[in-house]
Amino acid sequence: MGKSWLKLLQDEIKKPYFLSLKRFLWEEGVRGVDNTPANIKIYPSPSNIYAWSNTPLGKIKVVIVGQDPYHGAGQAHGLCFSVPAGVAVPPSLRNIYAELKSEYPDFKPPNHGNLSAWALNGVLMLNTCLTVRAGDAGSHSNKGWEQFTDKVVDVVDRYGGANLPSATGGDASGIGRGVVFLAWGAWAAKRVAKLNKSKHLILTSAVSCYEHFLRSYLNQFITSVLLASLSFLCKSWVLGKWSFQESKQMVRD
Repeated sequence: MGKSWLKLLQDEIKKPYFLSLKRFLWEEGVRGVDNTPANIKIYPSPSNIYAWSNTPLGKIKVVIVGQDPYHGAGQAHGLCFSVPAGVAVPPSLRNIYAELKSEYPDFKPPNHGNLSAWALNGVLMLNTCLTVRAGDAGSHSNKGWEQFTDKVVDVVDRYGGANLPSATGGDASGIGRGVVFLAWGAWAAKRVAKLNKSKHLILTSAVSCYEHFLRSYLNQFITSVLLASLSFLCKSWVLGKWSFQESKQMVRD
């Protein structure tokens, strides 16, 4: 787990519910990074379960909340909606690319589905459940992951974007600021329901992107997050110096 996250979640992973979750994962065959069987049918691999935490907490601008990891072989790698390079782009992500192309004709969809570049540019991509059994959607729900990812959202609420420069160009305040939350699906929406809408920009959809992509919400995502300055569009949801050109480059990568 990333250092900035572990510092704030170290007490959480010692709680009884999380220890029970670890016992469940052990029974499912998940061991450590180095001693889990290579043919295990739990996704993503142990080394990628916390890949989302590679996005530094203090630099978060946007949080995308999904549901399960992809449950096909080789798909999940710890970032919601993302797949490793070389794996076929899944339908939900093809929809994202298609809407980007529709909204901005000069956008050229990449030939891969790896969204790691987004993660490196302040987009936290978090699933509600962080593991899943092969071919069995929702198989690891109600085992403890929901409570844990609730805590992750709480941490973002308090400290997300704390290391970003202020809207006026000043130094980082060290205090959490408003970020954009995009929650697709009922499970994801529950994770953000308690957040302060006067502090954060919160976009939800009752239908998951895995089933159907709602154009209106994606267009808000494109316009507000990926291809424009949120400091202009959202006023109180200022996300710092993230320019139009930088956003376009991030999407292309």
